[in-house]
Amino acid sequence: MRYFRSISTFFSAVLFLALAGCSVGPRYHPPLAPAPPLYKESPTRFKEEGWKVAQPEDSTLRGNWWEIFKDPELNSLEDQLNINNQNIKQYFENFMQARALVRQARTQYFPTVSTAPSYSRSLSSSNLGSSHTVTGGITGVAGNAGQQSTFASLPLDVSWEPDLWGKIRNTVHEYQYAAQVSAADLESERLTEQASLAEYFFEIRGQDALQQIWNNTVEADKKSLELTQALYETGINDQISAVEAQTTLQSAQASAINTRLARAQYEHAIAVLLGRTASEFSIPVKPMTTAPPPIPVGMPSQLLERRPDVAAAERSMASANALIGIAYAAYYPTVTLSPTGGVDSSTLQRLLEWPSRFWSIGGSVSETLFDAGLRRATVNQYIATYNADLASYRQTVLTAFQQVEDYLAALRILSQQIQQQAQAVQSSQTYVKLEMGRYETGIDPYLNVVIAQTTLLTNQLSLATSQVSEMTAAVQLITALGGGWDRSQLPTPMQVTRKPTKAETTIER
Repeated sequence: MRYFRSISTFFSAVLFLALAGCSVGPRYHPPLAPAPPLYKESPTRFKEEGWKVAQPEDSTLRGNWWEIFKDPELNSLEDQLNINNQNIKQYFENFMQARALVRQARTQYFPTVSTAPSYSRSLSSSNLGSSHTVTGGITGVAGNAGQQSTFASLPLDVSWEPDLWGKIRNTVHEYQYAAQVSAADLESERLTEQASLAEYFFEIRGQDALQQIWNNTVEADKKSLELTQALYETGINDQISAVEAQTTLQSAQASAINTRLARAQYEHAIAVLLGRTASEFSIPVKPMTTAPPPIPVGMPSQLLERRPDVAAAERSMASANALIGIAYAAYYPTVTLSPTGGVDSSTLQRLLEWPSRFWSIGGSVSETLFDAGLRRATVNQYIATYNADLASYRQTVLTAFQQVEDYLAALRILSQQIQQQAQAVQSSQTYVKLEMGRYETGIDPYLNVVIAQTTLLTNQLSLATSQVSEMTAAVQLITALGGGWDRSQLPTPMQVTRKPTKAETTIER
């Protein structure tokens, strides 16, 4: 009983010292990033008619942000992307790897216990004979010739390094913060892939609208060619008008064919985003160039809580700060405890009996007396890493506000441009109608009709292109605002430490 009491007293004292140990290194304080009271480019600050933000202004997107466009086909594609996108899967596995590193680091809190059981049975030679002395030495061994011997051992070795200076705690914190960085990177990648899909989707719809414009132009040019041919054959018009009409038609037909190229490439890009081969994927033709819905922008002070890249940059700073604590811990001595115990016996039957026990308790303390400035250089290295991460965080914040301002300005200005361009299309249609009447009555040459038709086509193409740009700018604004994510969704240090589920650790085939 005294044996167990002494062991218990020894480990209780060591455990008390470990728990009472201090954690060296600087305390982490999240950086402050002041935000402006209002966005400079918000449409609410301008009197011009155009795109409007959602009301109230302090509302934010939540969850599936793409549902704001109210397009069932887009919703279905986004759902498929969240399941099958390979880049998202890669970032998820990186996150799972980061979580595993946290659990690996936590194992240093506990002692390492090892054992090496052994058993041997031996028989000595019977030809050794009796012990007798002759000149030159001993020629025989007495008493053990032909005997059998047995040796059984069940040792238990323990090695433990108490965390007296917070080295292990800082190591665990470093990996926990790094896992949070990986989680934020996963959300950034997810948002990027979702936004790319939405942009490609609206680009395809825009290409379908352009294709419709070209198809209508080709049909109109065919009718013009028939008219000029008839007038030429009756001698009312000259041949050059017929040639001009034919050239205009052929040029429109070539441009109509070329429009299919961009659509095919956008369609192939969406297939890759969905984890499918381009050969087995297609999107039905559906011309659509609608105005984007009002987007809840929120207040600038909310932006830093909504962007996963900002969260990743801040967590990188916390991880770097923990590294400084690890470097400072190298200045203090390392204490290692190594108790050993077990049972030994010459017979297997008596191995587990009380007299067969053996034990020893020991420990060691190591301290570096001279390292030529290695520890100081290491501390300086991690301080520089922290300062670099701080600069990266501030740059990320500046970039976040720049992107929001850029896309707010794009939406506001594009909406005004589209209104003017729509009026230009209406005027061009009237221009073509009037010019065609003058040509049919013989007042103007066919060249004037070609100029009027070219003007209309140019304005129609510009209008459709601007409408597509406005839709993609809306997607980019949502991306700049962080989509439907906010910092409350970032896993806590406790959550990244939990064991993964069986499904999360299954080897995929």
